[in-house]
Amino acid sequence: MPGTWVSSLKEVRETDMPKVFVGVGSNIDRERSVRAGVADLRHQYCGVQLSSVYESDAVGFEGDAFYNLVVAFDTDDRVEQVIASLAHIEDQHGRRRTGERFAARTLDLDLLLYGDEIITTENYHVPRDEILRYAFVLWPLAEVAPDGVHPEVGESYAVLWEKFDKRNQVLRPISFKW
Repeated sequence: MPGTWVSSLKEVRETDMPKVFVGVGSNIDRERSVRAGVADLRHQYCGVQLSSVYESDAVGFEGDAFYNLVVAFDTDDRVEQVIASLAHIEDQHGRRRTGERFAARTLDLDLLLYGDEIITTENYHVPRDEILRYAFVLWPLAEVAPDGVHPEVGESYAVLWEKFDKRNQVLRPISFKW
């Protein structure tokens, strides 16, 4: 039956798409910036899942606290297309790429994971090393993908979060109204 074949093909295609995880952060006009960035991601990609929103102190510089969360979605876009899309959304929301690496920003969208692939180029590494270093990345990732396995270390995000040294990084879940 043609309808059954098309349905089956669609199901196969959806399950073959890599699940992408993106870290979202802002410490300039945080609520508006996070809300607008997530709206743009939802417009660009279907089935966007969200972690809770967390507040964390700025890391690497003196500045206002950040709002952070992790979003997840399936896509058939190539990794380069996803990265370009994230940069475009950041730019639309006033992201400035001049100056120091660690600085205040309206919107920061970081590709954390692209399926279970390990990708290293001159410009990026996936999975992003911040997953293992920062509570504001690992906790929301463990929330949306507790059973997901880090492709380089082979442990689930829930286990990695359980083992994470939480003493030096203060992270506060907040009530965020979408």
